[in-house]
Amino acid sequence: MKDHDVTETAKPSDDAPETKGSVTASNRQIRSALLRYRIFAWVTGVWLLLLVAEMVVVALSGGWTWWQTGLTVVPAEGGIVGVMKPVPFVHGWIYFIYLICTVDLSIKVRWSLPKLVLTAIAGTIPFLSFWFEHIRTREVKEEFGIE
Repeated sequence: MKDHDVTETAKPSDDAPETKGSVTASNRQIRSALLRYRIFAWVTGVWLLLLVAEMVVVALSGGWTWWQTGLTVVPAEGGIVGVMKPVPFVHGWIYFIYLICTVDLSIKVRWSLPKLVLTAIAGTIPFLSFWFEHIRTREVKEEFGIE
């Protein structure tokens, strides 16, 4: 194969459909990625609130102690503290899935890196994931004409 053959095949054809900007997905794929992002933004926000509640319960139950090495959690057994013990673990995995969904959507709609990072960080601050979900959903729907 000659070098000019490779260049010729890499050129877009005249009958190729025009895309909005440099979008890498169809509207159906964007709609699907947006739905996944919206679901996990809400799920992450709810689990983050549960994590905050768990931290407050542990702190009020005397589970926080200061040592020379810094702040250490001393797990208490039974009661509400025992019930809330898996919350940090579950929240961590849900946040990881939220990050994957955020990156997936950002690739499909071609968000800038700062926009992606801000949206990802929104999942770490209580209530912010709900607000960012609303803003990003509105932006994507307006930009791509999604209902």
